[in-house]
Amino acid sequence: MTSDAHALAPPPDALSGQPYAGLTPHEVLDALDAAGLRGDGRILQLNSYENRVFQVHLEDPHPTGGPVVVAKFYRAGRWSDAQILEEHGFALELAAAEVPAVPPLALSVAADDVRLVGEPPTLAQRGPWRYAASPRCGGRAPELEDPQVLEWIGRFLARLHAVGQRRPFVHRPTLAGTGPARASLAWLLDQDLLPPTVRSRWHEAAQAALAAVDAAFARHGQLQLLRLHGDCHIGNLLWTPDGPHFVDLDDAVNGPAVQDLWMLLGGDRPEMQAQLGALLDGYESMREFDRRELALIEPLRTLRVLQHSVWIARRWDDPAFPIAFPSFESPAYWDQQAMLLREQIDAIDAPPLVA
Repeated sequence: MTSDAHALAPPPDALSGQPYAGLTPHEVLDALDAAGLRGDGRILQLNSYENRVFQVHLEDPHPTGGPVVVAKFYRAGRWSDAQILEEHGFALELAAAEVPAVPPLALSVAADDVRLVGEPPTLAQRGPWRYAASPRCGGRAPELEDPQVLEWIGRFLARLHAVGQRRPFVHRPTLAGTGPARASLAWLLDQDLLPPTVRSRWHEAAQAALAAVDAAFARHGQLQLLRLHGDCHIGNLLWTPDGPHFVDLDDAVNGPAVQDLWMLLGGDRPEMQAQLGALLDGYESMREFDRRELALIEPLRTLRVLQHSVWIARRWDDPAFPIAFPSFESPAYWDQQAMLLREQIDAIDAPPLVA
């Protein structure tokens, strides 16, 4: 999944049903052709639950994108045009600052039935599909067990945040508390998805977890908010001989800097503390970091745990989701989630990680 900034998803009726029914390879190629990107017939669907993403070879190389592009077809109803354009604008701003994020390509109208948006135009709509394209940028997963790799990623994130602090997003969400998560919880309880045998147990755990998150944010006080990647996990970070780059800003939000660090941590507490130390060694060589935000790691993780379930529920009518999450409607899934939320309450109350 692309997660998590899922806390501020749009109303579920805009996301339900079969949002990609009819998006055949021919439809993808026709849509790109209509926006000035003529494929040569070679197309490969890439992994993505939230959107539909394709690698497409072009007959004529794009002036800045080369002979192969990656086309993203946005899930209907999730983001407005303004929110997508803020994502694109942030990527273009990062690229202009020589921060290695993959920017969208400028598109050109080649058909009368295409609407282009943006300056330069980076978002197209043809029929029900809104889509964008970017250069293909390869790479492999970074070796997060290597402290030098983590330091490099820390420097990279500091540079990204230096651009992000210039001004806030106006239209995209802000990750700064439990308000959106509580709205999502209320929606979920109105659905006929939770097994009756575990509904109360899960609801009580979710309410207690959100209360613990509220208390943690209250203890922290005023947050320094900046534009973030928002979904900074290893699947969105590719490594090349020249270092790391991001391939997806779909979940970009306003939020605290620590949101872009904690998802890179894994293992037991000593392992996470060592990883965090290496990340911050790199980060603080480029930008100041407010270490009080380390106390927000577990509250932010708790919001992600809760919102992951809501994210699946909102898209349960999409045929891809029951296949990907076959246990979702089972009592065992919700029992496990209730247990995980209780564990998160203990983690919030424990001393924060130090580095």
